[in-house]
Parts: sequence; structure tokens; C-alpha cells
Amino acid sequence: MTVLGTRALNRATLARQLLLDRSALPVLDAVGHLCGLQAQEPQAPFTGLWSRLHAFDPSVLSDLLTGRRVVRTHLMRRTVHLVTADDVLAWRARHDAMLRQRVLGAYRRELAGVDLDELAAAGRAVMADGEPRSMPGLARAVAGRWPEPGPRALGEMLVAALIPMVQLPPRGLWRTKGGVRYVPLASWLGRETAAPATAPAADGTTTPGTTTDAAPTAPAAPATPDPAGEALVRRYLAAFGPAASADLRAWCGLAGLPGAVAAVREELVAFRDERGRELLDLPDAPRPDPDTPAPVRFLPAFDNAILGYQDRSRIIDDAHRGLSVAGARVVLVDGRVAATWTIRDGMVTATPLRRFSRSERTAVAEEGRALAAFLSDGDSDRAQVAASPE
Repeated sequence: MTVLGTRALNRATLARQLLLDRSALPVLDAVGHLCGLQAQEPQAPFTGLWSRLHAFDPSVLSDLLTGRRVVRTHLMRRTVHLVTADDVLAWRARHDAMLRQRVLGAYRRELAGVDLDELAAAGRAVMADGEPRSMPGLARAVAGRWPEPGPRALGEMLVAALIPMVQLPPRGLWRTKGGVRYVPLASWLGRETAAPATAPAADGTTTPGTTTDAAPTAPAAPATPDPAGEALVRRYLAAFGPAASADLRAWCGLAGLPGAVAAVREELVAFRDERGRELLDLPDAPRPDPDTPAPVRFLPAFDNAILGYQDRSRIIDDAHRGLSVAGARVVLVDGRVAATWTIRDGMVTATPLRRFSRSERTAVAEEGRALAAFLSDGDSDRAQVAASPE
């Protein structure tokens, strides 16, 4: 079996993530190809797409949000993602059990004894009037029935797990601040999500109708067929491959995908990494020469290219792995995380994590100036590179 070194995996990741060459894909198609973008920080998808697309116009993404073609919602790993309307409708039911289990992992004690089906029904009844609500507002509306858990636990369970929700604009629009208000996904899009799959029981999640002080159901063999799971496998590999099953799970948070992987395995090719892990991939997906030059790229916090893997060594050194979960914005130099960056008063500042050559400093400063111009709508193109560490 062919062994793919770290540099080969790096170049494959950059190509799949549209970071090796800026793409001419339309914005909607790019969001779909990337399987959504991390969006905890409302402006992060704009920087992420600017680094990936030719002549990216941020107003196009804003229009897609207000036009209900893309949405902000809790999905992979229970984090807020910007995804296409078609994808969230197809994938949300497949994530339901995982979302419920992750909220329970944070609030199991507070929610002990709460029947989650009853809570979901109460939340839907409140939202049936069509009025957008904040998470605390929705929690307060049902707190009379469940006063003990507190608004945070009730609100998180309702908006991040039990009721498929979207965060309404102006939240997430270009250079616009807005509080978080929710409406049900189906009412916003005028379409229902796909029917619930039977496979998520393999995630070891509390089954519907039980109270939360009951033990989670034991892991079971994944149900087949699992078309949503199989689609997730193919889409993940197109955007992140070659990758191990552990990487797939780290990206989406779903434990019940072995059956889906097995179902599509004959479509795939296999490699090994330098640690001996099996990596799966689509046969015709790009795997560039490891010596392909990689341009400087500025990435937003929690970018897909880093958080999409369990083993992130293909793009970030172990010594700096904590940056990827701490919300640091990073700079790729020769395809790897080599600096962090900030912007203040229109000035982009890159702070190296290692010593830069003169040409590297020049390239980082040049891309930083372009980023400053983008983020300021052309009002500033100032950038600087701080001193390299000794």
C-alpha cells in the first residue's frame, strides 16, 4: 500500500480546501464543496472564502444568507457552521443523536429527569407562532414546566439539539453585528429535513422518549442502508481526503459511520500515512506532487483545514496544535501553520511561530496587505510582520 508522507498529505489537503490555488467556483458551490464552514465567529466565513476564491465578493455571501440559500446552524460537532440549505436539510437528521448526546455531556446533571421529547414538544409549541427568539428567551418560555435545570441547559438543548434551528440575519452578514435569534429550520426554508435515519443509535445516544437520567443506549451495529452517512463519507473525502476513519469522526462528531464507510469502500482507494494508519480517498481526487509550491494563506479562527482532522500534523506542528482550538487566526507558509495574525485599527499583524526567511516575510506582508484591504473594504492596506522568535 502506498505511503503518503506529511508533505503529500499537506498538498492534498490544500488542493481539496481550495488553498493551493484560488478557485473560480461560485460562492454557493464553494460552501457546498467545503461541506460548510466553521462559523462560531460570524465574520470568519468571509475571510475563509476570501482566501479560497478568486475575486470573492462578500455581498454575495450575505445575499445567500438573506436569500435562504445558506444558513447558520449547529451541526458538525455541535458547533455553528455555515452550510448550504440543501446540505442541512439532507444531513441534520443524521446528526440529531450526536447533537443531543453532546449537549447532555455538558448538562447531564442539570437535565436529569427531563423527558427530552416533552421538552422538544414544548419548545416547538412556543416557536409555532413564527416569532424569532433568542436562546434565553426560548428557555424562559418553557422554564415554568422545568424550573430546576436553569435557562442555559434548557436553551442549549432546545436550540442546539432538539429543534433544528437557524440563526437569523443580520447575524453573520458582512461587517454587520447582530444578536443571535433563532427560528425553526423548516419554517425558514419552507422545507422539512430528511426523515430521521435509524443509524444514529450506534452513537450510543439516549433514545427518544427516555429521561436523561437513564443510561445511554449501548452502541449497536450501524443500521443499513445509511444513505446520509454514505454521502457524508464521500463529501468529506472530496474536501479533506485522503483521511482515516478517525479523521472523519473528528470532523463530524458522528460515531456511527463504520457501516457507511464499509458500504462505499469498494468505491475508494487506500493509502497509509507514515504512522501506519490506513487512509481512504476518492480515486480521482487531486493528490498534487509534494513539491508543488504553496502560497501564503491567512485563515480565520477554527478553520476547516485544521479542525477537519483527528491527526492535524499534516498542516500544524504538534507544538502549536492548541492554537487550532483556542481561536487563534493562523497564517500558512509553505502550506503549514507558521504564524498567527490579528487586525487592529485596519492594520494586519502577523506574528511568526518560527524564523522566516526574507522571501517568506515579504510574501506574508504582501498577503497581509491584501487581507487588510479586503477586511476594510479598501480603506486600509497596512500590514506588518512581527519579529521572528529567537
